Amino acid sequence: RSKRFYVDVLGLRVVREVYREARRSHKLDLALADGVQIELFSFPDPPPRPTRPEACGLRHLALRVADLDAEVARLAALGVPAEAVRVDEFTGRRFTFVRNSFPFSEHGSKILQIPLKNHHDKG
Repeated sequence: RSKRFYVDVLGLRVVREVYREARRSHKLDLALADGVQIELFSFPDPPPRPTRPEACGLRHLALRVADLDAEVARLAALGVPAEAVRVDEFTGRRFTFVRNSFPFSEHGSKILQIPLKNHHDKG
């Protein structure tokens, strides 16, 4: 489900996709246009972790886009609504949040929030 969101909606490219039998885990490597990569993991029964930084889930992921308004419109046309565009009080940059339409897993993991930041637009 997350793969569809990242590939079909956000347009990331699949670099590698593997299933690790010993862990019963899927791993998906995705690339943005500039070559930056994101790794997604799927665990049916994630092991307990000693500290919160290693906990399952992701609060949000920041992405830069060339045209914030055009990206909001494109995502809305795909059925992915965005929050109202806001302006960061410290940077003066416009941004918004969209919610991943697909949960990370069927086991109640968090749904990803993605802020889209336009680095060319100062207000």
